[in-house]
Amino acid sequence: MRKFIYLFTIFFSLLTNNLIAENFMILKLEYGDVEIELFPDKAPNHVKRFKELADSGKYDGVVFHRVIDGFMAQTGDVKFGNSNSKDFNLALAGTGGSDLPNLKAEFTDIAHTRGIISAARSADPDSANSQFFICFESAPHLDRQYSAFGRVIKGMEFVDKIRKGDPNSGAVSNPDKIISLKSK
Repeated sequence: MRKFIYLFTIFFSLLTNNLIAENFMILKLEYGDVEIELFPDKAPNHVKRFKELADSGKYDGVVFHRVIDGFMAQTGDVKFGNSNSKDFNLALAGTGGSDLPNLKAEFTDIAHTRGIISAARSADPDSANSQFFICFESAPHLDRQYSAFGRVIKGMEFVDKIRKGDPNSGAVSNPDKIISLKSK
């Protein structure tokens, strides 16, 4: 019986650690590594898409094309915002997405506070695709209007260093980029 309990404990421990590890990502920036916790129980489709694009390398080299001091840093345009791609066009960054279909909104009770990661979209709530933003400060006007799917749990000081854009539009002329984004 003791052997059975021991084996069960080991199996459960391995299973739990693998499930937990699946919900964490590492965003490498020029300034340092940022650890992200994902919320698959709150926004399963956005988490799945984020992980799929990240783990296939689609976010590597993508610029932070819109950064507004005191508000948020937006990135994730894998079509026009990827500085490693032949389609890179800073003037169009923020207008593209992936080749995958848009996602339906997954509005939740997660407040848009400092460090929250949420899906960027057009005026259509069901138009999120690959773009996302990280909040620098609380933005309650976004609550239940945008699909929040994760949060920075370590390294927010590196996010704070991302080059800011025009105070009105947020457009960044010489943007920082994602070095890599992968599951932990």
